[in-house]
Amino acid sequence: MPPPADIVKVAIEWPGAFPKLMEIDQVSCITIPLFRSYFFSQNRNNIKNGSILRLTTSAAQVAQQLHERIQSSSMDMKLDALKDLANSSRDITFAQEFINLDGISLLTQMVESGTERYQKLQKIMKPCFGDLLSFTLTAFVELMDHGIVSWDTFSLAFIKKIASYVCKSAMDTAVLQRSLAILESMVLNSQDLYQKVAQEITIGQLIPHLQGTDQDIQTYTIAVINALFLKSPEEKRQVQTKVTHCFKQLRSIILSNVIRSNKPINDEMAHQLYVLQVLTFNLLEDRMMTKMDPQDQAQRDIIFELRRIAFDVECESNNSGSIEKRKSMYTRDYKKLGFINHVNPAVDFTQIPPGMLALDNMLYFARHHQDAYIRIVLENSSREDKHECPFGRSSIELTKMLCEILKVGELPSENCHDFHPMFFTHDRSFEEFFCICIQLLNKTWKEMRATSEDFNKVMQVVKEQITRALTIKPNSLDQFKSRLQNLSYTEILKLRQSERMNQEDFQSRPILELREKIQPEIMELIKQQRLNRLCEGTCFRKISSRRRQDKFWYCRLSPNHKVLHYGDLEESPQGEVPHDSLQDKLPVADIKAVVTGKDCPHMKEKGALKQNKELLELAFSVLYESDEYLNFIAPDKHEYCVWTDGLNALLGKEMTSEFTRSDMDTLLNMEMKLRLLDLENIQIPEVPPPIPKEPSNYDFVYDCN
Repeated sequence: MPPPADIVKVAIEWPGAFPKLMEIDQVSCITIPLFRSYFFSQNRNNIKNGSILRLTTSAAQVAQQLHERIQSSSMDMKLDALKDLANSSRDITFAQEFINLDGISLLTQMVESGTERYQKLQKIMKPCFGDLLSFTLTAFVELMDHGIVSWDTFSLAFIKKIASYVCKSAMDTAVLQRSLAILESMVLNSQDLYQKVAQEITIGQLIPHLQGTDQDIQTYTIAVINALFLKSPEEKRQVQTKVTHCFKQLRSIILSNVIRSNKPINDEMAHQLYVLQVLTFNLLEDRMMTKMDPQDQAQRDIIFELRRIAFDVECESNNSGSIEKRKSMYTRDYKKLGFINHVNPAVDFTQIPPGMLALDNMLYFARHHQDAYIRIVLENSSREDKHECPFGRSSIELTKMLCEILKVGELPSENCHDFHPMFFTHDRSFEEFFCICIQLLNKTWKEMRATSEDFNKVMQVVKEQITRALTIKPNSLDQFKSRLQNLSYTEILKLRQSERMNQEDFQSRPILELREKIQPEIMELIKQQRLNRLCEGTCFRKISSRRRQDKFWYCRLSPNHKVLHYGDLEESPQGEVPHDSLQDKLPVADIKAVVTGKDCPHMKEKGALKQNKELLELAFSVLYESDEYLNFIAPDKHEYCVWTDGLNALLGKEMTSEFTRSDMDTLLNMEMKLRLLDLENIQIPEVPPPIPKEPSNYDFVYDCN
């Protein structure tokens, strides 16, 4: 007779006794924490055969005990209790029980006033005081991270106290980290708290933390700065003035103390630098989306300034010559400057994007690189009409292209680390970037011997040159310029020809038939690779309202491809995590479907995350039973494709990710080259050779001897 379905066999551990193998009735109530995750009456059905459980006090009782202990008059007892609280608060079951006891209010009161009585003893008990405050703030951060309590409930006194820890010159590192994390969360999660934090903290008070050597402190500091910039509710023009001034202060400090420091930049720091880079470039959006007013004299004066610098002429007085003569001179000069509308070039800047940003770039180039500007204009004005490179039109289209490449106006991605060090080397990095690229465009135009009909072709080549140069992440604008020198039009042609030949070689009919024949073998190879990667497993990060959470969980497929093992981790693993340390299991046979993007339950639940396109592209869920699901957010696009492909392969479905297509092309082309090695330099005919006529007899088949 088979055992009842409600009975599971597990190993039970408890303090002061030897572990025992026991049978547990899932219908009865039991409270068991596993890796700081409690099993209780609502989720006891998750207990599987073979689980190792630890019998302990219920979450409610532990919360009650800690709530009482942290109010003890004994410093040692209080310190131990806060340390235990900081560790226990990571579990949502415990957190809920502690919060129900009004634990958050107790912690904030300790921060606001309770620590003051200990500050008198700080000189003789400084280590103890630092630990006490550190554990208090750690517990607070962990409890708030569960999203149970609103950030809008905190008093101004609490905010002032946290801000004071950040403003102090000599503060315990752990306390400073937690304080910065709290300020970042306040700013990101509450507009009202943003106003209060902004009144307490200035950029000048944060800068000293960037000049230290602790990269974690530097990361938290830049995160707070990014949050303040991102949530600023002021008018765009005020924000632009404020942030531009702040960025000039920050740029040189970040460059010397972070980017060019001896320590390698970790992923989180790279992300924060990327966010700062995006926010800085987004200041250009206002000018990019502003049309020029052809009737605005101040804006028209900028065009007059471009003409004056290029042709070394002063604005003629009203009495110098007839109106028709002056109009003719202006029209001639505007044509030489390369504007589309020779009569009224202001009309050229009514297209958005790039709007007035293009005119700003042209004026910056004319004033700060005057020799290069004059040379380009005069060179092209001396060419034949069809061979001249129109400076005005080129500048407008180039500005639009650069905005597309740098994604000006788009919000930062949650998981991107794509910052460029060279943009931190100059206060006017975008303008300098434009100046380098406009000279590249003129050089490429000459190399291509282009005419006006080739304008779009030239722009395509220039875009390819710029994007290829950016892929190596130059450390300075000079390095970027040097890289462009090596990417001449001739070099681009060679690269294109090489890529084209590789494609054309495999388009003949016999080759296509061979590709079709071996394609199933390659697909099976890709499938095995995906399943092997699932067996190795992946560490996933838990995403919440405060992005930087060092909370992880791991998932891997069993070697027999029948079970998914998963569980929470304390920190990111250095290698594979063994199956026996992952407490939860999901049989592959129970999986009903794999959904991605906005169809995932956790993307529907979290409105803020739902709006993030990049996060949606990394989300997928495994649905099992009736309404159960296992939610994932992949660390990057590659892991997303590996897991969605592998899960679809387990379910017998087609693998459709872009990485599967890429791997298929790579492996198929490699296999084709290997099989065709003996035919190198031999022309393969498009049609098979004709079958020869039958011989007159078949005597040669037989050996008469």
